[in-house]
Amino acid sequence: MKILVINGPNLNMLGKRDKEIYGGKTLAEIDSLIKEQGEALNMEVVTFQSNSEGALIDFIQEQADSASGIIINPGALTHYGLSL
Repeated sequence: MKILVINGPNLNMLGKRDKEIYGGKTLAEIDSLIKEQGEALNMEVVTFQSNSEGALIDFIQEQADSASGIIINPGALTHYGLSL
């Protein structure tokens, strides 16, 4: 089973800004934890982050046929991301 984990705009800044609000873990650390949990459940987890909505859509379309599911952490897309 292959699961896509998509991270939207500004999530690349985790661990770098406003640690009191967003915490101290970087996106790379979070991705690593997610992949470890996926392995424990016999799942392949593919993570992707972009600040560009178009790049997120392109990635989903490229991977959709081989994925069993998608988890989207929208980040700033919650304000304006209509096409995703």
